[in-house]
Amino acid sequence: MNKKKIINDPVYGFITITSELLFDIISHPYVQRLRHIKQLGLTDQVYPGALHTRFQHALGALHLMSRVLDNLRTKGIEISAEEYEASQIAILLHDLGHGPFSHALEDSIMPGVNHESVSYLLMSRLNVEFNGALDLTLKIFRNSYKRKFFHQLVSSQLDIDRLDYLKRDCFFTGVMEGTIGVDRIISMLHVHRDQLVVEEKGIYSIENFLNARRLMYWQVYLHKTTISAERMLVNLIRRAQALVHAGEDVPASIALMHFLKEQFSLENLSENPATLEAFGQLDDNDIWGAVKFWKNHPDKILSTLSTMLLERKLFQIELSVDPIKKSVIEKVRTAVSKKYETLRAETPYLFSTGIVSNEAYTEGQKINILTRQGNLLDIAQASDLPNIKALSKIVKKNYLCWPKNVSL
Repeated sequence: MNKKKIINDPVYGFITITSELLFDIISHPYVQRLRHIKQLGLTDQVYPGALHTRFQHALGALHLMSRVLDNLRTKGIEISAEEYEASQIAILLHDLGHGPFSHALEDSIMPGVNHESVSYLLMSRLNVEFNGALDLTLKIFRNSYKRKFFHQLVSSQLDIDRLDYLKRDCFFTGVMEGTIGVDRIISMLHVHRDQLVVEEKGIYSIENFLNARRLMYWQVYLHKTTISAERMLVNLIRRAQALVHAGEDVPASIALMHFLKEQFSLENLSENPATLEAFGQLDDNDIWGAVKFWKNHPDKILSTLSTMLLERKLFQIELSVDPIKKSVIEKVRTAVSKKYETLRAETPYLFSTGIVSNEAYTEGQKINILTRQGNLLDIAQASDLPNIKALSKIVKKNYLCWPKNVSL
């Protein structure tokens, strides 16, 4: 069988699968599962075109990794065939640990467990299946390989992951403010003392990259309507979990029921193969299939939230730089309890409050600019734009959302 394939991608054109190992890994159920997880969760409730998947993102990141490594080779950086393929696999699998709706359900399905840790566990499982072929990939992913720039290409302030998702999310949402010059950035990358750096003449492309990232966060990733929809989904899953724990009959797929019955820690996942396997089968379809069942469930809260999500009757939402006053939250709680005739202890399922934050650039993880004199400068110091320094400040916004048919 010919395993060297060409895939047509709407963002970059043709993506080449260069080895049989890459083909076999892409064909594995863990990776194919990413076809059924949307990259931007519920963002299509705001931008209808945002229907692209984690699988598309993984292939795009694979393509960009190949281009970056080819570019570094032309600049005299020695990269062996083994390092080349291991880096390709690392970026291909970097999001393997994402659950349904990406970040939206991390707090409810497996609170406190980040997707990078789950990715590593699934990659370790794949390494066993492929007889140790991912040994170097795992070292690169966990940053234990001696040549540190390979890990920086997978996970850093200027990694391949961000380059692809900004380019791809901009393309599918149609938010042109997020446009970045991927080709220019790739051509400006270099390695200096085993660290990933950007040549000085690429500084304006990095400034644009950081500004674009900040804009995409507020216009897309943290759009208020997306926040509202995601909080409704989180509340819905938590309600289903509460009902299951109370002994109620709540229809769900085998994989989803695994996580409705219990909340698992990272230790549970690493020590219990069945739990990790259940997670490896969980995708957006499990959630939407359950929501369609739950629409007719006798529990009023579960059926109400399910119906609202299916019919896009989303919570109204208010964002504020100031903390939401307790008196306002209490007013919402009382109004919700009255409108839906629920116990006060159950009202938190029908409204939500919290904080979202956006940090475009973390100075602790530098983007280093290599000057023409051979010196390294953090982008915040090298840039002549004062707002780059400002981008390192965490911007927080408080939100409160509740049903539109509840008047205060």
